[in-house]
Amino acid sequence: MRGKARKPNLIVILIDDLRFDEVGICGHPYMKTPHIDRIGREGARFVNAFHPTPLCSPNRASIVTGQYASRHGIIDNVARDAHSHRLPNYHGILQTLGYETAHIGKWHMGNSADPRPGYDTWVSFPGHGTILDPVLNENGRETKYTGYITDLLNERAVAFLSQPRRRPFALFLAHKAVHPDAYQAPDGTIDLSRGGYRAAERHRDLYRGERFPRRPNAVALDVAVRGKPAFREAFQLKRSEKSQALLAGIQAGTDEEIRLRAAMMASVDEGVGDILATLERTGQLDDTLILFLGDNGYFFGEHGLGPERRFAYEEGIKSPFLVRYPAMFAAGEVRSELVLTIDIAPTLVDLAGGTPGQRVHMQGRSLCELVRHRGGRRRPWRDAFMCEYFSENAMPWLVGMSYKAVRTRRYKYIHWTQQSLDGVACDELYDLAADPYEMSNLISRRAHRATVARLRRRLARLVAESVGL
Repeated sequence: MRGKARKPNLIVILIDDLRFDEVGICGHPYMKTPHIDRIGREGARFVNAFHPTPLCSPNRASIVTGQYASRHGIIDNVARDAHSHRLPNYHGILQTLGYETAHIGKWHMGNSADPRPGYDTWVSFPGHGTILDPVLNENGRETKYTGYITDLLNERAVAFLSQPRRRPFALFLAHKAVHPDAYQAPDGTIDLSRGGYRAAERHRDLYRGERFPRRPNAVALDVAVRGKPAFREAFQLKRSEKSQALLAGIQAGTDEEIRLRAAMMASVDEGVGDILATLERTGQLDDTLILFLGDNGYFFGEHGLGPERRFAYEEGIKSPFLVRYPAMFAAGEVRSELVLTIDIAPTLVDLAGGTPGQRVHMQGRSLCELVRHRGGRRRPWRDAFMCEYFSENAMPWLVGMSYKAVRTRRYKYIHWTQQSLDGVACDELYDLAADPYEMSNLISRRAHRATVARLRRRLARLVAESVGL
């Protein structure tokens, strides 16, 4: 990494529910995202980037803290307003290092849109917000606006970047897209059948008639549950009348659902183009790190799942992860290291001139280690990581479905923490080299007993490290 006298500006662009292949450069067959693609073309594309908890609130907390959910305590999507005010957010560290900081967009660690500590500029909305005519909280004052929420957030991001300043800045831009609107009934229940995906009016008919080729593991439920006893406990969602209305409301698993998500991304991409143009116009582009990713994965029928993101299969835990910063990465780099969303906070603190972990214990690692040599030798990068999910009372069909999983470059071992169902072990083992779509559970195969034992020991160490033992 070349030495730089000036601290870099820092931009994180986070998309809600965007799966790993829902960007042009990441393999989407028809979505056009030229400006997002430019980040990857002129920087690095990480093809093995993951969410340690594939769920909105826990993973957002992991991004800003650099910690596993076991450590930071935001373990589900239940409103945790007070807790989210106390998170050891890296933006507060950046402020002490001389940065002007801004959060623009979805917070969703608690339903309150009130400003959180660590930000000089704050723009957010309550809960999931609304796609059309949203209420925005701007530095503590709520106003209802007319317009499309992606455009409104893009405008505020560009306005922040256009301000003259003497200090470096850090912008966290968190879009509502591509999450659908949800109607909340007076009794507090969520009914997506009265909401759904909504592209901007100018993009309403974009990609009409296109089809998204399904992965080989997009199979029917009766096929998906074979050899996976825990799954039989996790599909109550598919069986109730209320859930059928919910699934129909967002056209779950259909080509139309996928098309609408792609059409919603058109506004996101336009905003990225405006951001790049603003940075170029102000002479700041190459002095700014831009990181683009999603907040959790999403299933398009893989393993019989959809709409869903909570499970430890690749579609749920994998993320697009593009980084443009010429001082670190050459144009067009494709990186295969196992990187996590908990690596973002230590990376940005490191680049800002701080020491990750000095004030806050960060469990991620700085990506600067990938390009920084010490004494001619590079520190070995991780070869495994933990993924965890905590049962949610708000999702009754998943009560009791907690898991801890370990993924290495070759294997994935999933331990469902309810030890057994009717005396049958629930754990799962996949050889990702031979079975990249995770269709054959090897947990009971005699030939893999040593592998299972080794992965159980590795998972136990990761669990202990995650809670600080």
